[in-house]
Amino acid sequence: MPVVLGDAARDGERLRLTLPDHVETVDTVQSLTAHLDDHRDEDLVIIGPDAPLIVATEIAEKFRLERPWLGVLLLRRRLEVQLLNDALRSGIREVVLADDAQALLDACIRSQAVSRQMRHADLRAAEAGEGKVILVFSAKGGCGKTTVATNLAATMARLDVGRVCLVDLNLEFGDVAIALQVDPVRTISDALGMQGGLDRRAIESMVIPYRDRLDLLLAPTQPADAEFISAGLVGEILTALEGMYDYVIIDAPPAINDVVLKCFDMADSYLLLTSLDMLSLKNVKLTLDTLDVLGYPRSRWEVVLNRFDAKVGLTARDVEQVIGMRITTRLPSSKDVPAALNSGVALSLESPRHPFSRAVRGLAEHVSQAVPIAVRPVDPVPSGRMPGSASSRPPRTPAPSLASSGGQA
Repeated sequence: MPVVLGDAARDGERLRLTLPDHVETVDTVQSLTAHLDDHRDEDLVIIGPDAPLIVATEIAEKFRLERPWLGVLLLRRRLEVQLLNDALRSGIREVVLADDAQALLDACIRSQAVSRQMRHADLRAAEAGEGKVILVFSAKGGCGKTTVATNLAATMARLDVGRVCLVDLNLEFGDVAIALQVDPVRTISDALGMQGGLDRRAIESMVIPYRDRLDLLLAPTQPADAEFISAGLVGEILTALEGMYDYVIIDAPPAINDVVLKCFDMADSYLLLTSLDMLSLKNVKLTLDTLDVLGYPRSRWEVVLNRFDAKVGLTARDVEQVIGMRITTRLPSSKDVPAALNSGVALSLESPRHPFSRAVRGLAEHVSQAVPIAVRPVDPVPSGRMPGSASSRPPRTPAPSLASSGGQA
């Protein structure tokens, strides 16, 4: 059903006689916007001959980005070359003489055909764009986040579960390029200036092929670029990547800022990394509390314990008691992990039978099959003692609990 911006008595009545469909007429830009908000399936706007050209072009420019399938036709009492140039540059599909009923009818038919094609293309893209976004996050640095992200991406590519893209969103201090010894000839900084126009070709110009079925989108080489990469731009990049890859793995910075919150908004699974030290426990507990407050669904939460077998006075059971959740995956400690990192290769590729590699493979199989881990309640930490210090365990000197330390590192 076309909507006409113009005089209801004059323009509306004439167009009702010209067009086969019912015509709705509004007389102000505010009324037009309200009508389009209420009718999300509207695909044609006709702007009457008395509307100023600047108003018509502003309407076309606004909805070209918000609703690209919405066609805008402009009626004029006479045609001029400059007018046609300005109109078409703004996104107006056609300019038609106001008294040429047949030309107007033909233009409406053409515009609505284009709108149908664009809607179908968007639908196909939405159906194809089912890539899963996996966020690897820790609020504390030094937990092995980049190691986990790189090995997970390499393992998923090796499992041949689909195309994988590893995105380094630690925009100021990203380490993926160093960890994999890749020359950062292209980075996410290349997206600056392309916001609003990121398509497959633009993304392909930014990523670096690393292995079969695995591409990398690296962090900027200049930390100063980070302040220009907004959450909106990151959201646009991730949306494009979803349509191109089966899995998008994000190595996030150890902070909760606008960019990271955008990642949490878009991710299908959060791999929340921690290790066996009080600082990591405090930070993962605060992260879980923050996600709860912000309303992120618990079905996406996956707690990954790195270096779980380190002999440091804490155990995996202690972690579960503190955070109130079961651990999804336990990754063993080994000197081979940093050794592989120093040599610029993921251990899961170099030694797939290594215990660490097998644990990462289990994690990869879990997230690729999208089987959620049930969030089961865990017994709370007993007051006044360190979790895991029950009489059934060998006696040891208790460390201070998070509660007694006031949450301070």
